[in-house]
Amino acid sequence: MSGDKKYVLDTSALFSLIEDEDGADEVERLLQSAESGEIEIFISFVTLTEVFYVTSQERDEKTALKRINLIKRLKLTIVESNEQISIAAGKIKAANKVSLADSFVAATSTTFKAVLVHKDPEFDCLSSKITILGLPYKK
Repeated sequence: MSGDKKYVLDTSALFSLIEDEDGADEVERLLQSAESGEIEIFISFVTLTEVFYVTSQERDEKTALKRINLIKRLKLTIVESNEQISIAAGKIKAANKVSLADSFVAATSTTFKAVLVHKDPEFDCLSSKITILGLPYKK
């Protein structure tokens, strides 16, 4: 890996790590590489929202807040929306059958010229437009 290699973790990639699902080892390897300065990792602001609401629905708000705090301690950059990312997300959403949240994750990937790490089949339609590192889908 070179020092200029960049990755964006989708919510599904973070959940694979948090829930110790298939692909967790790959996410952990990437985070270790980020800790050593070999790569940069980004997540979209919308990923925090998804982690929070999914965890709140499946568990409780206290666990959701713990997960947010865990994510904030990882060696990654949380990318807030701006005009450039919003327009990129809008273009992705207009041209593809992806959710608005996934549009923002993909736009973060294109904006930073980063590899998108995910285990969400919804991103398959973007594989010709962005570089993707797919993790094993849930069975």
